[in-house]
Amino acid sequence: MTSTDPVSALGTNGAGPGPSRAQLEYVVDLDAIAHNTGVLREHAGSAGIMAVVKADAYNHGAAAVSRAVLASGASELGVTTIGEALALRNAGITAPILAWLHQLDADYDAAIVGDVEIGVSSPRHLARVVAAARRVGRPAAVTLKIDTGLNRNGVAPDEWEATVIAAARASAEGAIEVRGAFTHLSHADEPGHPTIDLQKTAFDAALDGLRRAGLKPARVHMANSAATLTRPDLRYDMVRPGISVYGFSPVPQLGTFGLRPAMTVRAQVILVKRVRAGEGVSYGHLWTAERDTTVALIPMGYADGLPRTLSGRFEVQLGGRRRRAIGRVCMDQFVVDLGENEDGVEEGDDAYVFGNGDHGEPSAQAWADALDTITYEIVCGIKGRTTRSIVGGGTVAGAPGGNGR
Repeated sequence: MTSTDPVSALGTNGAGPGPSRAQLEYVVDLDAIAHNTGVLREHAGSAGIMAVVKADAYNHGAAAVSRAVLASGASELGVTTIGEALALRNAGITAPILAWLHQLDADYDAAIVGDVEIGVSSPRHLARVVAAARRVGRPAAVTLKIDTGLNRNGVAPDEWEATVIAAARASAEGAIEVRGAFTHLSHADEPGHPTIDLQKTAFDAALDGLRRAGLKPARVHMANSAATLTRPDLRYDMVRPGISVYGFSPVPQLGTFGLRPAMTVRAQVILVKRVRAGEGVSYGHLWTAERDTTVALIPMGYADGLPRTLSGRFEVQLGGRRRRAIGRVCMDQFVVDLGENEDGVEEGDDAYVFGNGDHGEPSAQAWADALDTITYEIVCGIKGRTTRSIVGGGTVAGAPGGNGR
């Protein structure tokens, strides 16, 4: 199945009869999402899978990805904000959804009514959730987030006891149901780092405090993508993978783990022209032709998520081979050297910027390595005039989403 989800109404063109195709697009393959969920299922063992679909599923399309992962073995979804969770509810997703990052005055009423599980990171946030539950007249589903050393969101160690006491009181009152407890690892992408074990010890101690207070969360989770793939001792009741769902290794130095990138970025060549020896290309003439050559113009720039700092440092697949991008990346375009253009590249041909390698193109990991960053930033950064197309998944892509409780 194929569907088109324009990120922007701009940037589509076509020649001749029939529907036009975007001159710049990224394609999301739901079959790859399903494959990756299967890989994670094997590593999770008996633990459940909460697939993280925050930030519009890392820019892959939250509703479509959610349906694909739920159909492939995940049982729950994780997002950052209540708004993200409610958007999935509005898309027909009925599976359990946890949202875990909130300002103090977030719309907890809407979360409770929408059956969204609320992550709680302080006694002050808990008090607001309890007040909302009383207003709405039904219990709030709560997961307590324990800060075990990342020092981001999560209940601080010196507030944990007070939070547990307040949660136990609210639970006895019927204002909340403590469904889960979780934490976030700081060094999971370094599998041998001693901080991982220190965080596990702190997490277990905090869980003991919950149990002593009579709270028995049904779903305890700690493992992100890296821990899911490298630390089976951190599975608990559920694992919480993110980037691996989208086909990227969270520990690149250990290989791909059999994951398949789901995003492919491609663009149509919009101009082919000759450049004479000694002439410069693009702003500042960072690149000068050593001999007469042919160049291709590709309609993608930093407004579309191609970092300007990649200028002259990346390749694309075009005309059956890898081609070096030359000169400065501009807001809207970049230039590729074709040499004598023996392959006969023409206007309208596809240039594969990055993807799963099926066409010989580099992976987003190549960009991440060149920029000393992570693939998360690369795939989340594709934007602007790109058009997103969803392929694969059979009936999954267009089916009503979710599985019931």
